[in-house]
Amino acid sequence: MENVSQESSVGATPPSDEVLIDAAKRHDNASIDALMRRYNRRLFRVARSILRDDAAAEDAVQECYVRAFLNLDRYRPIAPFGAWLTRIAINEALMIKRRTRRMFVSLDDADEALLRCEADSIEALLVQDAAHATGARQLLESAIDTLPQAFRTVFMLRIVEQLSIAETAACLEINEATVKTRLFRAQAKLRIDISRRLRREHLTLFDFGGATCERIVAHVLARLSCIPNFPAPLML
Repeated sequence: MENVSQESSVGATPPSDEVLIDAAKRHDNASIDALMRRYNRRLFRVARSILRDDAAAEDAVQECYVRAFLNLDRYRPIAPFGAWLTRIAINEALMIKRRTRRMFVSLDDADEALLRCEADSIEALLVQDAAHATGARQLLESAIDTLPQAFRTVFMLRIVEQLSIAETAACLEINEATVKTRLFRAQAKLRIDISRRLRREHLTLFDFGGATCERIVAHVLARLSCIPNFPAPLML
């Protein structure tokens, strides 16, 4: 019988989250794989917006998936599955942040002092020509890293990951007005011109490469196979 996560047919409609979740509850390895590939980039970006470190963000995503797949029976479809996963990833990232003794900043308590920035340094990002696109991207990523955590996370979900205001609010469990306010203030720091440039370049910031995706999927599947009462991975 053809696996439910098979998405290779030309023009075929990918299976819904609900179909994949139902199969994942039965420990179908291919469906677990498909769900991870569907949400890997979003979770990596939101975790990195908190940790500001690629390796730590990758660890947070792996922990998120292990926790999620071991507790799929607790998921209730009153909110999108992606929002549920995002909340788990945020919690894992915050726990890693506490463990590494970095200063913890609540999603609801932004440090206003960090809003101050050098306008000249941001203006400098706008004069980079195409030949220095990679360097400009690195500078932009560095500028985003200076945002307070609450604003940075909203910015990553709303602008970089391009979720809607409603989806962003659901992921962070805040109201839509708060999403709008935080996004406005994030853009005020980075300046509207930079925000527009990010949109035009379609979000290659904090790029989530294929190698990272493959590594996360492989590590999570291997870890799940070692957990008692969780069957060994099925052959793909």
